[in-house]
Amino acid sequence: MLIKRCLIFVLVFAFMFCTLSFPASALTQEEIPSPSAILIEPNSGKILFEKNADESRACASITKVMTLLLIMEAIEDGKISYDDVVTTSEHAKSMGGSDIWLEVGEQMTVDEMIKATAVASANDAAVALAEHLCGSESDFVLKMNERAKELGMKNTVFKNCNGLDEEGHLTSAYDVALMSAQLIKHEKIFDYTTIWIDTLRDGETQIVNTNKLLKSYDGITGLKTGTTGQAGSCISATATRGDMSLVAVVLGSSTGIERFKDAASLLDYGFANYEVLNFSANDSKLKNIKVKDGMQSEAKLECVGAKSLVIEKGSSKNVEKNIKLKEELTAPVKKGDKAGTLEFTLDEKTVAKFDIVAKEDIDKISFTAVFFELLDALVAL
Repeated sequence: MLIKRCLIFVLVFAFMFCTLSFPASALTQEEIPSPSAILIEPNSGKILFEKNADESRACASITKVMTLLLIMEAIEDGKISYDDVVTTSEHAKSMGGSDIWLEVGEQMTVDEMIKATAVASANDAAVALAEHLCGSESDFVLKMNERAKELGMKNTVFKNCNGLDEEGHLTSAYDVALMSAQLIKHEKIFDYTTIWIDTLRDGETQIVNTNKLLKSYDGITGLKTGTTGQAGSCISATATRGDMSLVAVVLGSSTGIERFKDAASLLDYGFANYEVLNFSANDSKLKNIKVKDGMQSEAKLECVGAKSLVIEKGSSKNVEKNIKLKEELTAPVKKGDKAGTLEFTLDEKTVAKFDIVAKEDIDKISFTAVFFELLDALVAL
């Protein structure tokens, strides 16, 4: 009988232990030797780890993240296409460092130039793309800095489009994370950043990816490495496992090995300790709201903002959702007018709050509006 009771106690204790939720184990700055680093979840922008993340530093070919972002956005906007033919200029050919040895007048498609830039980190190809889009590298760099400001990259000044050392060409780990998160919204980029070995010039030129994590890290999707004398060894590493994607940025590592090790450690920490809680606040989840003095008696609603939360693993059962709505809106109602909030709390602390807004315009009721409404109805009979 005593043995049986002891066995039951052990089983109950084991069950309770397994169902407990433990806080995420901290990753200390000492465990990341590189001088500057950050780990974020790109959809929410939540920072999971940082070390001197706002420190201004050279970033070498990580610069090409912005170059590729502008090219992908231009393709999406129809300004250029993957099949466009890019002609190499004398300026593009003159680039040193990592390149694909473009000759003056040599032509490749935008697709091939993107491949060379993303996979082989080709400085000449990056400049050729910049000139194709804007006419000159200097004009392209102006757009790079404009886009940086739009993204909130407060510690960034670009002087060129490929990352070769130049005085005043600076960014920060946080800023790199911002532009990396923006670039990976264009999922087509993964067609290039996940290539390990490929060729150009009908197979005559072999290119090998500079991101060695492609061969060693589960879920790696990119993104860009960089190395110069001023910048040291740098990487913006992106990876996806299940529903969660992460961006790990490491700047100023003393060696390439340290760079890859630190990036892997950051990603490991994120995947081991956090999870993404996706939620839905679409039309089917939100009731219509009454409209006073409107041509319609009710307005449809929608939630604006992110559609996911990043939380410590095991804590999802403690997340509570609370929708607070006004009793009614008064016409005229404009699309986007605030009608309430969607709030998420974890252990009684607010972890996220999003606005609930009107999904449509609703005019104020008037004799003229009612008259024409009735007239349309009669015409339709």
